[in-house]
Amino acid sequence: MRLYKDIINHICKNIHTGLIDFAEPRSEASMPTQASSEFITNKQQGDWAEDVIFRAINDNSKNIVAVRYGKSDDLVAGDAGFEQFFNDYQNELDVIGKRPDILLFNKKDFDANLGYDISSKKSAEIGEYVTKAIAGIEVRSSAFLINKYTEEANRVVRENTETAIRLKDEILSDYIDLLEQKRPEMIELLQSLNEVSVRSIDFSATSWRSSQRLQELSSKLSNIKKCLKAIQKRNSLSITPKVEDLKVVHKWIMTYNVPHYYVQVFFDKVYGISFMHILELISNPGLEDDKYFIEQDTKNQNKTTIKIPSQDGTCLAQAVAEPDHHSVRKELNKGRLLFYVKFDGGKAFLDKQEFDSLFGCSL
Repeated sequence: MRLYKDIINHICKNIHTGLIDFAEPRSEASMPTQASSEFITNKQQGDWAEDVIFRAINDNSKNIVAVRYGKSDDLVAGDAGFEQFFNDYQNELDVIGKRPDILLFNKKDFDANLGYDISSKKSAEIGEYVTKAIAGIEVRSSAFLINKYTEEANRVVRENTETAIRLKDEILSDYIDLLEQKRPEMIELLQSLNEVSVRSIDFSATSWRSSQRLQELSSKLSNIKKCLKAIQKRNSLSITPKVEDLKVVHKWIMTYNVPHYYVQVFFDKVYGISFMHILELISNPGLEDDKYFIEQDTKNQNKTTIKIPSQDGTCLAQAVAEPDHHSVRKELNKGRLLFYVKFDGGKAFLDKQEFDSLFGCSL
């Protein structure tokens, strides 16, 4: 039976080195010099998402135990001791790779003496124990209600589809003579436009001004094109691994040979996907802009991010109870004040069947 890490390495060989070259050392990270309220709020949201998954597993599982593992120090840039923390973290990335936030253990392998939180343990102390884990989970958070987002996206598609088809019918009824003169190839294209083809059809618009009817035709064609653009725009929320993280996740897998997963927590649902499947997707360029998208994420310092439509992952929780939240005042070492949002409570209602299917275990 092939080792998990060997399977991962085999897939990595098929990934274009222009996207990521696993043979090259990772790029050194620059130490941040100053935290912002937005950064700390995002960190608090991420910590909440991790806690929601940690509690959901341990409160509902008969067979497995979730253990906190990823670095979880509350220090931020501007705090005393942050520089040492940052340098130690960078060194660990080079030695073992990036720790996932949570490890899953079969109950028989859970070490009660170490407890439910080994995040502060040095990697050398717990290396053998980590190899007994059945999965590592990297938890990502997203400040969206995915149901509302999907509802709005569907409304936009539906209304633009109706408008495009109405305009098509008007053109073929009232302006077909002009099309026969100016752009006869557009007749067949417009005749093929329907509820399905609107997701892929395209054409170049033309601006005619020499008569009133030609101006009207140009306007209608231009409006159809605008509708098609709105319909074909990527309109789903995503699971979002950063490209730069793939190397350090790969390093961790090579160190411990433990399967790795990404879990994306929204404020009303939770989705998951295996690291192996992420690699399989990006090893197939033909799937780009269909099953995955590669974008510079402006919300994350323009870092290159792989975006996989959440609905293509596994829905681990069909419902999430939102947390309470309140403002917190933080004073940095030079007297600078930051105010951020802290999240408490909330609950993810795990789907046992989907959980078992993704992680290959029995919750």
